Amino acid sequence: NLIVAPPPQIYIHICTNTHQHGLTPQNIQNTPHEKLNQLLNKVGFHNNKTKYIKEATSILLSTYNADIPPTADEMMKLPGVGPKMAYIIESVAFNTTTGIGVDTHMHRMFNQLKWVNNAKTPEQTREQLEGWLPRDYWAEVNVLWVGFGQETQQQKEKALRKAFACSRPVEALGLYKKVGMDIKKEAKRFGLEEEVTRVMCGGDGVSKK
Repeated sequence: NLIVAPPPQIYIHICTNTHQHGLTPQNIQNTPHEKLNQLLNKVGFHNNKTKYIKEATSILLSTYNADIPPTADEMMKLPGVGPKMAYIIESVAFNTTTGIGVDTHMHRMFNQLKWVNNAKTPEQTREQLEGWLPRDYWAEVNVLWVGFGQETQQQKEKALRKAFACSRPVEALGLYKKVGMDIKKEAKRFGLEEEVTRVMCGGDGVSKK
């Protein structure tokens, strides 16, 4: 997967089209540049991504027997592959974790939560996070926080309903606030004001804030 995930609905569209087309390195190598670019046309910077994918598949075929390089360091030598995707693929495909895959959602949230100190880029966030987080937790961080970040930014109604249904809804809404969600605004937008009031008042009309 050399495509950085766009919003969910676009991601599904791209995955459906490309999987139907066939994603083996040999098939991608044989696909005309224009056709591959058309398959990716809904994702940002698709012209660059088409170029990188074509170049990367050529390397996979010539150097790795059409397979994935076995380490993150080797993956990052492929065109268009940065630390985030390399560390995620290494963890998922090879059950080895030598770094934390940090995306833009995680970068923003970890700064808001003060888990890192004024990190300016996802790479700075990764370096600071790896400096204090026990290595045993590195593989879990991306799985837990990428989805959380996407939902709190792009699927806010779903996120709110999850908070209402969880065992500690007050704490869940508090976490949403810390990562920048305007609870009152989003509750009003989705007609969930009564649910928020019920949660924050513990069902008895008395605020627990």
